[in-house]
Amino acid sequence: MTPDTLVAPASHAIEVKHSRFLAHAAPVVSPEAALAFVAAVSQADATHNCWAYRVGAGYRSSDDGEPAGTAGRPILAAIDGQGMDQVVVVVTRWYGGIKLGAGGLVRAYGGAAAECLRRGERRPLLAMIRLALACGFADSAEVHAAIAAFDAIKLEERFDADGVHFALHLPAAHADALKRRLRDATRDRVRFEKSAN
Repeated sequence: MTPDTLVAPASHAIEVKHSRFLAHAAPVVSPEAALAFVAAVSQADATHNCWAYRVGAGYRSSDDGEPAGTAGRPILAAIDGQGMDQVVVVVTRWYGGIKLGAGGLVRAYGGAAAECLRRGERRPLLAMIRLALACGFADSAEVHAAIAAFDAIKLEERFDADGVHFALHLPAAHADALKRRLRDATRDRVRFEKSAN
């Protein structure tokens, strides 16, 4: 079964025994993007900003000072339990004065994350590939046009004496069409260097 990801960021708030929990979730394509989202939505005035992400086989989680295993792992379990990938969830807690205990924390963090993901709009995750190519300076406009036309994400654009080197991330189903378009548009001057996941 193909996993889902979110279409756009989502959020959900709950209150448990006077502690406020605010979950933020977002689609991400890399661990770096996940950590950038964590940094962007974490609240400095909160008691804890706990989080987890899954990007393919890669995942990480943080309890951010809560007892080990009571926050980050339940958030990751919510991601996996919803059959999602390329997703990050941050659950921020403002302590309300009543201790919840380990079980209460697991239920609160996992529940806030799961409900946040349930409320977000989902889409099936397309198989993606990484494509590297190089072209002369004169052909770089054609590459930029193809990036937009084929739902590609530009991961890198590097210049050297020979021209421009691109690293792209795009749906696997679009790769052959993008290659054909660039070969035709540049009279086969674009060089495809490697293609890997």
